[in-house]
Amino acid sequence: MGERTWASSLLSLIVVFACLSHVLGDVHSGEAGAKQHDHQMKKTQAFKASFVRRDLISSPSASPSPSSFSPSPTSSAVTVTPSPRVYHVTSYGADPTGKLDSTQAILQAISDALEGPSDGFLMQGISNLGGAQINLEGGNYLISQPLQFPVVGRGNLMIHGGTLKASDNFPTDGYLLDLSTSSSNAPEYLFEFITLRDLLLDSNFRGGGIQVINSLRTSIDNCYITHFTTNGILAKGGHETYIRNSFLGQHITAGGDKGERNFSGTAINLMGNDNSVTDVVIFSAQIGIVVSGQANLLSGVHCYNKATGFGGTGIYLKLPGLTQTRIVDSYMDYTGIVAEDPVQLQISNTFFLGDAFIKLKSINGVINGVNIVDNMFSGSNKGIDIVQLDQSNGPFKTIDQVVVDRNNVKGMNLKATIGNGVVQGNVTSWTLDLNPILLFPNLIKNVQYTFFHSGNSFVNHALRNVSNNLVLVESDVQVSASVHVVADQGK
Repeated sequence: MGERTWASSLLSLIVVFACLSHVLGDVHSGEAGAKQHDHQMKKTQAFKASFVRRDLISSPSASPSPSSFSPSPTSSAVTVTPSPRVYHVTSYGADPTGKLDSTQAILQAISDALEGPSDGFLMQGISNLGGAQINLEGGNYLISQPLQFPVVGRGNLMIHGGTLKASDNFPTDGYLLDLSTSSSNAPEYLFEFITLRDLLLDSNFRGGGIQVINSLRTSIDNCYITHFTTNGILAKGGHETYIRNSFLGQHITAGGDKGERNFSGTAINLMGNDNSVTDVVIFSAQIGIVVSGQANLLSGVHCYNKATGFGGTGIYLKLPGLTQTRIVDSYMDYTGIVAEDPVQLQISNTFFLGDAFIKLKSINGVINGVNIVDNMFSGSNKGIDIVQLDQSNGPFKTIDQVVVDRNNVKGMNLKATIGNGVVQGNVTSWTLDLNPILLFPNLIKNVQYTFFHSGNSFVNHALRNVSNNLVLVESDVQVSASVHVVADQGK
């Protein structure tokens, strides 16, 4: 039975004892007896009321269980039943109206949850909290300092179900929810299996939304993060931060915002390995997603954070020489993708709208293992290439296994690593210029051609030159012929 039921049982025993004492000890009759009886009852009621008040204000470390004691099936003794591991922040004094500062109340709920009962370990040194929950109860809470977890080495915990808003004096370099530590003697991994779900985080143009540092298997699900100035979500170090079904934007807009040129900040900053962003909309920020870690997956992402024409970038891959990133089934809406020295990069089944394009940026001149295939590009007939090279820091020198092919284009210029065409003439040489199609200048690794003429004679012909992406075929005699060419820069 719960604490209140135990208190009620004890109170009943006291009342019975008081009544028996009254019956056995007070045998007076008449007016004196009545007065003594009334006096005794008032004392009992006052005692009862004070006891109930003490019960109601008992410690709110967790929601009370239905009962605190239960009879043993083999003994008359009572046993204690553990309380549920659900921590309601209003029980700690948090104000769900958002008028009063709720920082300390929520921090106390987090502290109690982290120090609550555990059952074994997840990764070595990380206590399993058994699925403890911090319930925001659908409230709107004002926060004046980062809700940083006070201890590390904990896992299997959820925070869910409410709104957190930064106050006007919230530190501009802070995060509303902060899974980090200021300790210089921290373990390799701070937390594991922390779930942040069904939350609206309003940074009030002061700092960021969520910070996850050196943690494992963190889940951020169904969150709406807005009004950040640094990062909406920062995941640094650790492994496997999974961001799903969420919406992020510095300014709340549905596109076509008059202030779009002034959008700043980064919605998602992945500075670690093996992370995943799935089914996420980024509707306003200078940069939608920055990736500077390895082996990350972006799928079902819709970026219309800031148009390329206004200086925005949808996805920026900033790990030169070791990209190892997959971008699939996404929607780049008037904003594109930039990849520095991409090595092992896959971009496929993605829709680029509004002249959005892919830029491959040379840092050390390396590009290797890149597949840009099966995408759709739609533009406004301004002559913009679907894939562009930025060689302002120097040309790409090491180029291998690059495939840009099978993309369909409307209103933009097709660029590919495989080009083909036909040239005709009654001549001795045929030159086909593939520069309008081929991505890299002066790079043809393989050519196949077909020489067709209608005459009966056999004509000697040969491939003579492929420099500067100009394919030259010559014959030993003048003849009317068609030359069909396929050139490949990837093989």
